[in-house]
Amino acid sequence: MKQAHKRLMACSIAGVGVLLMAVIAWADMGKTAPALPAPSGSKAESAIKEGMIHYEQGHWDVAKKHFEKAVQADDQSAEAHYDLALALDKSGDHQAAIQHFKAAQQHGKDNPEIQNSGILQAHLKAKH
Repeated sequence: MKQAHKRLMACSIAGVGVLLMAVIAWADMGKTAPALPAPSGSKAESAIKEGMIHYEQGHWDVAKKHFEKAVQADDQSAEAHYDLALALDKSGDHQAAIQHFKAAQQHGKDNPEIQNSGILQAHLKAKH
């Protein structure tokens, strides 16, 4: 009887933990992930700066155009791919966002902001 009671308590505690994590994730869903600046001297730096201004103002389509220019200027820039993915996500193009999140993850192996990004992880798990 004691063993069953311990199992019930363990399951209850685990259930509360899962519920708490779900509530935290749900509360975070409406927030906008910040765009990331390019490293100083990057070929993508000026386009990313311009895109960040529009992204922060909620001008997703304008920001997207600047981030596309950043990717064209430096297709190895993890930040350019990441920021473009954010703008694509906000514009509703989740398939394209996934592709650019993948490129950001690949090119940004040394960037913890990219590697630990919740929105990146969510898109790569979803694989629409």
